[in-house]
Amino acid sequence: MKHSPLYKAGILIVVVVPLVATIFAMVLLWQRAVNWLDIVLLVTFYSLTALGITVGYHRMLTHRSFTPHPVVKFLFLVLGSMALEGAALEWAATHIKHHSVSDREGDPHSPVEGFFHAHIGWLFKDRMADPNQYCRHLLKDPVIVFVSRTFFVWVVLSLVIPFLIGGWTGLLWGGLVRIFLTHHVTWSVNSICHTFGRRDFATNDESRNEWVIGLLSFGEGWHNNHHAFPRSAFHGLRWWQVDISGYIISFMEKVGLVRDVYRVSPEMMQRRLARQTAVATVSTAPVVPKSVPVSKDEAQPPVPVTADL
Repeated sequence: MKHSPLYKAGILIVVVVPLVATIFAMVLLWQRAVNWLDIVLLVTFYSLTALGITVGYHRMLTHRSFTPHPVVKFLFLVLGSMALEGAALEWAATHIKHHSVSDREGDPHSPVEGFFHAHIGWLFKDRMADPNQYCRHLLKDPVIVFVSRTFFVWVVLSLVIPFLIGGWTGLLWGGLVRIFLTHHVTWSVNSICHTFGRRDFATNDESRNEWVIGLLSFGEGWHNNHHAFPRSAFHGLRWWQVDISGYIISFMEKVGLVRDVYRVSPEMMQRRLARQTAVATVSTAPVVPKSVPVSKDEAQPPVPVTADL
């Protein structure tokens, strides 16, 4: 999608203003002009909006990892909108495109084009995908369309609410600093988790598991696991891989707020690892191929391109 200079200027403002606000907040902290309410607002709004991205935008909307109650769907989409990372439909379309050509030509944000490009530079290069091409099925859902069209309403609320609770310092910490932190943690999944970390599964890309990002992003840092099993509602596939988003999905399932939660069984993981070992053993190439055959159950793409589901 081609974006106007005004759009790019808006992206620049969204990136720079929270950064300046964070520096200013540090000055206030050194001058002891911050209180517990400010910190509570920061942690609360960071947690809520980050979960809106991880549980709502990513696992629920883009990958259809579970079926939510309509109210749950609405709330998580609103929280995702409050993170100021774009409207739900555009976010989902861009991520679906990422999976379809991950770390290959056409990937919106691959480190193959440079670390800075993957982290933030891609936002200035007209890389957002068209929902009509990549997630046409979502356009039939009135809740998703409504929340997407009212995106800026939720953004404004995400700033007004902390201001009403904590005044100007509440807006600073619960609004602008929170946006800065949420953005850079999310972008780190694109950059760091395609550059550094472990690769437990052979995939057709450079995705990696990075535990620090896993903690900060509530489970998104187990990125190689995610690319190996895109539809899985749980990115932490080992008991020690902390996945707060996955725990919340599991809790909502137990209380009846979501259903049809997609899981990767230990048997599926073992079959995939066994095939990787077999391919590595019989291969005459000097390195293990990145492409490993997988079953339909083990690696389902989020949504076929131009799908009309």
